[in-house]
Amino acid sequence: MIRSMTGYGQAEGTVGALRVVVDVRTVNHRFFSPSIKLPSAFGRWETEVREAMRLKVSRGHVTLTARAERLADAPVAIDQERFAAAAAQLKALVYANGLSGGVDLASVLRMPDVMTAPREEDLSGTVTELVAIVEGALDALQRARAEEGERLALVLRQRLEAVSGALSRIAARAPERLVAHRDRLRESVRELAGGVAVDEGRLAQEIAILADRMDVAEELDRFQSHIVAFRSALDESGGDPVGKRLGFLLQEMLREANTTGSKAADAPILHEVVGLKEELERIREQVENLE
Repeated sequence: MIRSMTGYGQAEGTVGALRVVVDVRTVNHRFFSPSIKLPSAFGRWETEVREAMRLKVSRGHVTLTARAERLADAPVAIDQERFAAAAAQLKALVYANGLSGGVDLASVLRMPDVMTAPREEDLSGTVTELVAIVEGALDALQRARAEEGERLALVLRQRLEAVSGALSRIAARAPERLVAHRDRLRESVRELAGGVAVDEGRLAQEIAILADRMDVAEELDRFQSHIVAFRSALDESGGDPVGKRLGFLLQEMLREANTTGSKAADAPILHEVVGLKEELERIREQVENLE
């Protein structure tokens, strides 16, 4: 399946008494490279979060950030012992200083440590709740990566058409080039012989050797087979990533292009090979962004 290594996903939910938002971003990387930033309350669950990421993403640098905030209805506790002590202390101060008025509830509640909100660790819920949100963000990420992957696949198919066109022109030119070289060789031999009889059998043998050295039919056949395999990988609908396979096929295509160029000895074919290698480089740039 074609997926880009660049994407973004977000999901939110509740973990215990906390509202949690998870953001996931990915960029291209040769291997799976995770970066996880969790609130301190969730630090002990980093291993489970990392495993959920590994199961969803096989390649790319993945940055996951989780933010947590308490829900509006999160419980608040009142320490009754501290409340009683604070009220008694305030009453004593009022009496000792001859102040008018009594001690009201609001004054006591404003005293330090009388009202205590629970710690995040006490509100953090379970690892299952957190992983469910993480998986939701990863699913959104995968949908975005798949959409971008389809766009990249369309570009790659267009580039492959250009490569196939260059190969067709090289295949059409190759026999003409051999005939031209054969005729030049015959003319050169006659000029060098200066009217002396030439062994036509030996000349034919040398021409055959030259033709064999310059023959690029095998290279073109292998190149075409790599293109067929490349297109087949682009059309796959399974869940396995194909980025590495496409990279290997490109290496093989470039090897065949270099061999064809080295055997060409022909300006039109060399021109086509240069253009072909330029297209392969453009394809490589896109394939590096595929999972």
